[in-house]
Amino acid sequence: MPLHVPSAPAPALRSVLAALSSPTAVRQARTSALRSVQGPLSPELPLPVHVLDRITPTGTAPRTRLAAWRFLIRSEGRAIAAADTMLTPDGWSFSHFFEGPYLASTELAVRQAEASPTAYQARLLSIPELYMLTLWLHDNPDDDAADASGVLAPADVLVPLAPAPPGIAAHRPHRVADLLPVMTLRVAPGPLLSSA
Repeated sequence: MPLHVPSAPAPALRSVLAALSSPTAVRQARTSALRSVQGPLSPELPLPVHVLDRITPTGTAPRTRLAAWRFLIRSEGRAIAAADTMLTPDGWSFSHFFEGPYLASTELAVRQAEASPTAYQARLLSIPELYMLTLWLHDNPDDDAADASGVLAPADVLVPLAPAPPGIAAHRPHRVADLLPVMTLRVAPGPLLSSA
């Protein structure tokens, strides 16, 4: 079943296109691949980036906040960089270009999700407490809340992207109900050491 990728807000896409057409923005980007490419560049696979600010052991569904829209920047059929946009008082604006291991990892996770028989809506979920980024497969593919606060539903699936934190396998899908307790243990304070 095809993966549902929500449409990015038009201002977010326009701001990335404007940055790509700006020689100054591309030249000043901290991405060598973007600066050295000769062919045309295109922003593709827009994904909302949600942030889970706090992992708590409570029984309530964790809430996230929408922090960005991310576009993979392609040249000659391959992703060479990504562009993030951010919400400002004037709307969605270009933030920055970057590269790194999450590009290939995102593409791999999306291909794996597209092979799933279950329909999902694709999102990214950043978990700063664990230095972790996941592909968030939202169980309701028709949910229009991709651009609002989101709730991690127990049936949603998280696919940790590489590099994943120690003890959590990259590219292995986990239901939120199963992975959340593991994440909670990872951020729980350890026992205090005795000074004796």
